[in-house]
Amino acid sequence: MLVICSDSHARSGHALSGRTLEAVREADLVVHAGDFTTTTVLDAFTEAADRLLAVHGNADNEEVRERLPGARVLEYEGVTVAVTHRRDGGDLGLRMFGRERGADLVVSGHTHRPRFLETQDVCLLNPGSHAQPRGNRPAHAELEATDQGLAGRLVQPDGTVFERFAVPADGAREGQQ
Repeated sequence: MLVICSDSHARSGHALSGRTLEAVREADLVVHAGDFTTTTVLDAFTEAADRLLAVHGNADNEEVRERLPGARVLEYEGVTVAVTHRRDGGDLGLRMFGRERGADLVVSGHTHRPRFLETQDVCLLNPGSHAQPRGNRPAHAELEATDQGLAGRLVQPDGTVFERFAVPADGAREGQQ
């Protein structure tokens, strides 16, 4: 399982609780889209996850920025994932970011608003914030492999699933067009 988090905005500890903590501990891979704030929080997240890949965000201190890139590309179960914290230009900017990297899925943070959007060329996912939702639902994303790509869900820390979605792998997307 791939678990995606963002915008922890903690001062100490990982700020994970409930299903979010459980999912991070169970995951094959955890992706974090930035804004840990301090290395203490980053280190706590690293200890909670077997494997963590992350980017830094605008609220991260200099030490976090030195340890993490501003963007990265990874592959999970045949799906290419491009990760950034924030992209100017809204959805169009995120789509361009993804296209430039050959991504099937673009993960971003910053808004604290959990959201999934499938466009013609790339899927956009913001997992929201598990700890500082700022008027939105607290959330993280969980994704699992299928024959066509990934099946995903947005989940609150109390375990409530409030949205399900699918991310087609490149070959499956080409078949849709």
